[in-house]
Amino acid sequence: MKGDNNFPKDLQFYKFSAYGFLKNLRFFDPFIILFFLEMGISYIEIGILFSIREIAVNILELPTGIIADSYGRRRAMIFSFISYIISFAVFYFFPGFFQYAIAMIFFSFGEAFRTGTHKAMILTYLDMKGLRDYKVHYYGYTRSASQLGSAFSALIAMGLVFFRGSYRIVFLASIIPYLLELILMLSYPKELDGLSEKRGDGNFFKNMIDAAVKTTNDFISIFKNRLIIKALFNSSVFSALYKSTKDYIQPMIKSYALTIPVFLALSSKQRTTIIIGMVYFFIYLMTSYTARKSGTFSNKVKHISSGINMTYFIGTMLLLLSGIFLYLKFYLISILFFIMMYLIENLRKPLNVGYISDLISLNVMATGLSGESQLKTIFTAFFSFLMGAVAQYAGVHVAIITVSLIAIFIFPFIKLSEIRGK
Repeated sequence: MKGDNNFPKDLQFYKFSAYGFLKNLRFFDPFIILFFLEMGISYIEIGILFSIREIAVNILELPTGIIADSYGRRRAMIFSFISYIISFAVFYFFPGFFQYAIAMIFFSFGEAFRTGTHKAMILTYLDMKGLRDYKVHYYGYTRSASQLGSAFSALIAMGLVFFRGSYRIVFLASIIPYLLELILMLSYPKELDGLSEKRGDGNFFKNMIDAAVKTTNDFISIFKNRLIIKALFNSSVFSALYKSTKDYIQPMIKSYALTIPVFLALSSKQRTTIIIGMVYFFIYLMTSYTARKSGTFSNKVKHISSGINMTYFIGTMLLLLSGIFLYLKFYLISILFFIMMYLIENLRKPLNVGYISDLISLNVMATGLSGESQLKTIFTAFFSFLMGAVAQYAGVHVAIITVSLIAIFIFPFIKLSEIRGK
């Protein structure tokens, strides 16, 4: 049985961790809903914007995964960060619903080129070093660094909003770490680009087309395996539930902040900013620790599939309870259940990556994980629109209860079984 620290932590490990840390310095995350509301965007428009983002990612996910596997994963990652930077600039300089829709599309390009690609680079590196048995522990550690980045991001964002008095500044500030990501990606070894980099008879375009055709055929073959299909759906449904609801903790915290007698000399916006920043800081410290311990958790459960099923059911029930207590106006209890759902997502994510990587060929890993992300975006688009529409007309609490019940209903159909031979 493997312990948490029984794998070598070389320079590339720290590069992987630095990538996660910088990538999560998205200073807008703790305030994105409040930013939209401040800019006069309604809940239903927020739901539409999130849906635009997810639909665009869905359209782009598979072709960008094929490009990453066929043309080079580092190049795909570089294009990803350029797209993010353009998106942040549009959000800051060009306010308005239509402009935000354009920004969401650029953001989608960034997401589509990034999701699955970097995980595939990590798994390729582990295969090169003979460390694939440590994939849950290794990915758990790098995800822990990502969540630590989110923790510091919350504190920095809190300071920016507090002193500038507006949520817009967080988008301008987010450009800086993504410029650093571009530099970091250039330092990655060429071997992580993928197997297609080794092909070359002098005809660049022919090689790329041949690689894309082969990768597409390999990807199609993935969906002939019923176990893979269930694994992809299990991972994508829960992650979509998490992604589409996680930002709605912000109005919860705002409601709670206005009921407690602290920082009374400050404006309501300043009080909200401080409390949200501190809450997110501690949330991400806890999720960082949880992600790091995912390897230990995988050792304690009988099979990885058992851990994935357990965390799915517990996580959806926690979200349901959060919605119920929000309806009862027990804001603190609702927030605590919501935070526990955050922890569950970061505990199970490395398990999902480990389970799926046992089923998918390494040479189409970026494409396969992009397929998982593609399914996630479909469900996220659905959940996001539903959350926005129901929240607009019936309240955030009813929206949370609704999507939770849908995810619970789906669970029996996507419950995982043990991989034979593992």
